[in-house]
Amino acid sequence: MANFSKSSVPQFSVEVYQNEFLPEGGRDVNAIVTVTSTGGGTTGGVPLADGAPASARRAGRAPDAAVVLMVDCSGSMDYPPTKMRNARDATAAAIDTLRDGTRFAVVAGTHVAKDVYPGNGRLATADPVTKAQAKEALRRLSAGGGTAIGTWLRLADRLLGAAEVDIRHGILLTDGRNEHESPEDLRAALDSCAGRFTCDARGVGTDWEVKEVTAIASALLGTADIVADPAGLAADFTRMMENAMGKEVADVVLRLWTPVGVEIVFVKQVAPTVADLTGRRTEAGPRAGDYPTGSWGDESRDYHVCVRVPEAGIGQEMLAARVSLILPPPSGGGTPQTLSQGLVRAVWTDDMVASTSINPQVAHYTGQAELAQVIQQGLDARKSGDFDGATAKLGRAVQLASVSGNADTAKLLSKVVDVVDAATGTVRLKARVAEADEMTLETRSTKTVRVKK
Repeated sequence: MANFSKSSVPQFSVEVYQNEFLPEGGRDVNAIVTVTSTGGGTTGGVPLADGAPASARRAGRAPDAAVVLMVDCSGSMDYPPTKMRNARDATAAAIDTLRDGTRFAVVAGTHVAKDVYPGNGRLATADPVTKAQAKEALRRLSAGGGTAIGTWLRLADRLLGAAEVDIRHGILLTDGRNEHESPEDLRAALDSCAGRFTCDARGVGTDWEVKEVTAIASALLGTADIVADPAGLAADFTRMMENAMGKEVADVVLRLWTPVGVEIVFVKQVAPTVADLTGRRTEAGPRAGDYPTGSWGDESRDYHVCVRVPEAGIGQEMLAARVSLILPPPSGGGTPQTLSQGLVRAVWTDDMVASTSINPQVAHYTGQAELAQVIQQGLDARKSGDFDGATAKLGRAVQLASVSGNADTAKLLSKVVDVVDAATGTVRLKARVAEADEMTLETRSTKTVRVKK
């Protein structure tokens, strides 16, 4: 384990769990990389480079943050009328949770995006007065119009991009499908915003598209969830804002360096949720690439790294990859800072016991990734009328959830299938499934349970 041991906090550590032993001819090396950030403080636990935001230099102060709340105000938010009222109340609760000094704005989203507070194309600074003004502006929101989420995100990006802050975050609420712009327009907006701010996305009710909301959260390194009952919005928004206020350092990347001849098969986050980062690599020098991880507070996450090494003879060993946690330099220039580091090794052996043993962490998260995949495949099969395929996939999901101890996912699955035997994955599809239950399972299918170490 490597620790970043500066006196400032949080401190970052990297731990690598793997079975480094390969049989003769073996090439694929798997490792689980646990990244932990502990503590909290003014600088995010990193030495400050020239050009770092002034906020990070002020002792005794939390990092500066900016948040834009995007509230769906399309016509469907009026059905039932309590939905719009709950959305206003939830946004007000989130505003109350803002730390004084945080920059913020409220955007009303329809087929266009409107900056409703402060309304001057800039961000307000949170204090008792501006919070009261923002909540007064919320009371004037009404439902009407269509849904073009890409325009909401682009406005949020403009607002957040003008702020000289450490942490930039969005919170987005929608109740409907993105019907007033093309999927290509939304994708382009996400591509434009990726890496510029993080965003949590929530779907309220059951008339929205799960894959749209989860795609937003995935692209912008945030969380996605369903709030089936609008009455639960205020509590959920408060938790989201508390989490955003707990972030200490932004734009951390996982850098993977590999020797000549080593191929990267994949890089995935596997806890607390499954997210494939393989296609999000940016080059970072010879044989090195960066994978985005977003903002960090006091937390721990697990990543699954798989690399393919050249064949070697018995008794040989090599460094298969070096995994580093890197804070890129600020936009004004400077040197990237290595927060922590771990090594992935390969050793060839003729000891069959050693070379065929699967590391418990690798085995666990391989199962969790498969669990997320078969849930999605099972639900897609069910929607398309392939009930045999749905039964097989969801049965496998029940089996994997049972073996791994993922009780939350097992409970969600039990609302979609009748479980005959969890150990063997024997299930029957329920004849009737509440739409909210199916959408909840789909939305939360990527949530994982951590391996017991």
